[in-house]
Amino acid sequence: MNQKLLQVIDANYNRAKEAVRVAEDIARFYFKDARLTARFKRARHDLTKILLGFKVPYQKLVKARNSEKDVGAKSLIRDKSRVGWQDLLSSNLKRAEEATRVLEEFSKMIEPSKTRSFQKIRFRLYELEKESIRKF
Repeated sequence: MNQKLLQVIDANYNRAKEAVRVAEDIARFYFKDARLTARFKRARHDLTKILLGFKVPYQKLVKARNSEKDVGAKSLIRDKSRVGWQDLLSSNLKRAEEATRVLEEFSKMIEPSKTRSFQKIRFRLYELEKESIRKF
């Protein structure tokens, strides 16, 4: 299996899960909305379920990880003005949507049967974003 492909899958899986977790915690602690929190949690768990169902074991993705030599790991955070809850939520949901799109595209090369599952999660995130933004 191509190490570069495994690195893309691993990086975007981590990115998506981390971003959804931030949104989940905003729903939990800021909105205090149990239903919305559960929906974010379900999306996060569904990402894990899809990835654990890959024919490539998760341990192989972790072994392919090369954080020390990742040319994008040390990129600067350009927008340091994000201080509000809405900005934090929006930026993380966009990050999760982008990462699930990357997973959708690259899964075609590693496990095409999972492509549709990533697409479904991405569209769920779009709806969760719409619902969340209305709460501000």
